[in-house]
Amino acid sequence: MKILHTSDWHLGRTLHKVDLHEHQAAFLDWLVDLVEAEGVDVVVIPGDVYDRAVPAVSSVTLLDRALARLADTGATVVLTSGNHDSPERLGFGRSLMRAGIHLLTDLPGIEHPVSVEDEHGEVLFFGLPYLEPDRARTELAREGEEPLPRSHEAVTRAALDRVRERAAARPGARTVVLAHTFVTGGEASDSERDLSVGGVDSVPAGVLGGIDYLALGHLHGCQDLTRSVGAPAWYSGSPLAFSFSERSHRKSVLLVELGAPGAEGERAEVAVRRIETPVPRRLTELRGTLEEILARRDEHAGDWLKAVVTDPARPAHLQEQLREAYPHLLLTEYAPEGRAASAGTPVVRREQNPLEVMDEFLAHVTGGDPTEAEHDVLERAYSAVRRQQEAS
Repeated sequence: MKILHTSDWHLGRTLHKVDLHEHQAAFLDWLVDLVEAEGVDVVVIPGDVYDRAVPAVSSVTLLDRALARLADTGATVVLTSGNHDSPERLGFGRSLMRAGIHLLTDLPGIEHPVSVEDEHGEVLFFGLPYLEPDRARTELAREGEEPLPRSHEAVTRAALDRVRERAAARPGARTVVLAHTFVTGGEASDSERDLSVGGVDSVPAGVLGGIDYLALGHLHGCQDLTRSVGAPAWYSGSPLAFSFSERSHRKSVLLVELGAPGAEGERAEVAVRRIETPVPRRLTELRGTLEEILARRDEHAGDWLKAVVTDPARPAHLQEQLREAYPHLLLTEYAPEGRAASAGTPVVRREQNPLEVMDEFLAHVTGGDPTEAEHDVLERAYSAVRRQQEAS
């Protein structure tokens, strides 16, 4: 069976105020073509389909169109909700969905896997939506028992215990689990929302074993956690970069080939192939003096750019010069070399000399004491204002 694993689309996301809608639409067009070209049997999407709980109409329309086109290829689509999605809104209307599209967005759905047959028999697809501990600890507790401990580990362990019970009742069936969670050992980036509960944001890898293939969502970098989990377990990662911390990622989807059931007590053979997604525009970070950064415009003028400017004195018209050379500039930082960062905002005392206050402010902004030339400029400005006030 061929399974296409993709996640964390974050439809509706922006990148430093740049609307990514057209790039997300282009990715989905590419994805549909890939599913058709590869003869994919099942597409699994473990969460964060939308970027927010109440998505824009344009994002809802984009998802609706993508799911319809995926179903038209003949593939079965299995989708769960992530921590960015509202499970109620994402799952609305699932009973009316066309054949081949399955939205597993609530906890009772854990008990009801999607069954897909191939030449080797049955494959059960279980969907674990994002399990918010404060809510799931009560819903996943056994009847008559106290709520589970308030942790990601406790609710995930309980959910997977139910999965294994259901799977054991169908001998010979292979199991694929979609789970939106942060597994210990995974590498995070700046663009994922924090999941911490009681200071702990992750689930120990050992909790997740015993599955033929674990399709993970939440982390935006493609990564293989098979060794730590003890069973085939991958994050497909997001198809687009959502922060400069992801600029070195090779964005991918995963083509998973699930073989015949193993002998008793053994898992099916699994082969995973990474397929890189289209890159609409490179993310680049350039660090150096303004002159050094501008000198690289021929190489990076078409990139989304973060510029870290290190001149000892802040260059005049910094943004204007950068914007002229780099039309896709997204972020500028001024980090003068040799100047330590200020520990906090200076406190202004009533009795202070105004020139002293101005020097302290400049030091706070630039990270170093004003030079003699800078102090002279401030002194001349202050003197001019004083003369104007005295003359009026």
